[in-house]
Parts: sequence; structure tokens; C-alpha cells
Amino acid sequence: MDQRAVARQGSYPRRQDLSLAALLVLVLLAGCASSGGWGQPVTPGNWISVQRGDTLGELARQADVPLKRLQRFNPGVEARSLAIGQRLLIPTQQERAPHGGPYRYQVRPGDTYSAIARHFRTRSSRLSAANPGVDASSLRVGQLIQVPLRDVSPTRRVASRPSSSPAQTSPPSTPAPLPSSSGSWPWPLADHRVARPFGKDARGTLQPMLLASDTSDEALAVADGEVRFAGSMRQLGRVVIVHHADNLQSVYALCRSIAVSVGEQVSRGTTLCRASDGDGGHQLLFDMRRAGKPIDPRRILR
Repeated sequence: MDQRAVARQGSYPRRQDLSLAALLVLVLLAGCASSGGWGQPVTPGNWISVQRGDTLGELARQADVPLKRLQRFNPGVEARSLAIGQRLLIPTQQERAPHGGPYRYQVRPGDTYSAIARHFRTRSSRLSAANPGVDASSLRVGQLIQVPLRDVSPTRRVASRPSSSPAQTSPPSTPAPLPSSSGSWPWPLADHRVARPFGKDARGTLQPMLLASDTSDEALAVADGEVRFAGSMRQLGRVVIVHHADNLQSVYALCRSIAVSVGEQVSRGTTLCRASDGDGGHQLLFDMRRAGKPIDPRRILR
């Protein structure tokens, strides 16, 4: 994902008229559950996000990876039902995915046992047991570890039987509830005021929240997470996107400068960027999303 669709700073139009659609495109490209940046090449070792028109076969061809191998490294991904923003792992030559496991996995920047286990649908405890002598708190980029798969045979037996009730599977469109921490996250700007609330404008276009501050230009991370985009985009200036637990994303736009890089793990309160100078002090375009869909930040922030 080439992160840099660079625009001259200060070339964007009236900030109060910026459309939420631009942020939607950027968040989808940054990955609703992740990838390394806008337009990232489909090459071994990368995480990528599915874009409109992508097929698993075409992505495998671009990466020069056998389709079956790509599927095995992305358990649960259905070739016929790829979703925009869906995160895919492109395996390297050093990695192995034998039928039934265990996998040989090469550690990537920002990896943790819990994140690796979540992708491969297993448990962190199984990774620890399969890698004696490996310190889970100090994984090294490029390190090869074993990833044992969970015992899925009972599930397979059940899945092979005819379904007796369609209600056994939750509708995919059912939104998950917001996390219990909602309403307690801090605002990204200190001493802020809401220059424009989240919501539709007079023309019915949904607009993100615009914050202003007379005293502080530091845009701070509202929660722990991973930086998935840190670059420039036309009309939005410099932008940082952070992915959090529970498939939540926070977007910080109209930045004057950026203080983090893609793949970096950040904590609540980490300085992500410097807000731009504009009418009424420092200004920051701020957006919250759940699975790529906009939500009112006031539902999350205290």
C-alpha cells in the first residue's frame, strides 16, 4: 500500500466543507482490521487490504504465490466473498503451511503472540507451548516460530452435517456492541472545542468532527493500537489512522506534521501528529469508525 498520494500542505479547500467520503476511502484502504499503507505492493511478507475488484486468484498471481498457499495462510478467508478492507497475509518463502499444521511463521513488525494467534484462529498458550525458549515479550522481526492449529475436527464433523437451523449462525450484518470502555476514552486535543460536530450538513452530506484548540496542537492517541496509515492525502493534508481492539479505528487528519510511522504500536496519549493552524487556532479533523463505518466520536470519548 503506497501511503503517499501527496498533496501540497495548505492546498485543501475550506475545511468545514470536507466530505466524510474521503475519510471512508482512506480508512478502507488502510484496512478495517489492517495493512501497511495506501497502495502497498502485493509482495511476500506484506499485509494487504482487499480493494474493490480484487480476487484471491489475482492477488496470488501478483504475489507469485500459489493460490492454495495463500488460502492456507489466511484461514477463514473465502475466495468468493472477499470484503473491501479485509486483511490478508502474503507469505514469504521461509514460511510453511502444511495441511493440518503446524505453521512456520516469520515474525513481522508489531507482532504479538495474541495477534498471531488471532489470525490463525488458535490460542496464545499454544504458541508458547510450541516455542519453548522463545520470549513472547521480545519477538524479533524475521524470527521463525511454530504456530500450531487448534483441534478443529469436532467443528468439521458438525459442519459436514446438514444445518438444522439457520439461526445457529449470526447474521454477518449484525453490528457488534461497542466495547465496555466506550464513553471513557480521552479526546485527542487538550483544551479542545468542537468547531463542527459529527453529522450531516445542510446538503445532507455526513461530515466528520472538526476540533479546535487555542493552546495545544498535539493530537494524541485516544487508545492503545497500531498505526495503519501515516501519510498525506489530497484535501485531508497529513493523516494518521490507528486501529484499536474491537475493530475500532480513529482517524486524525489536517495534521501539520506526523510523529509516528506505519506499523508502530502506540499507547493512549501518544503524540501522533501536530494539528494544523487555521481560523480559530489549531484544527484537527477527527473521525471514529467501527469496521470502517463512521460512528459519532461522542459515543466513545468522555
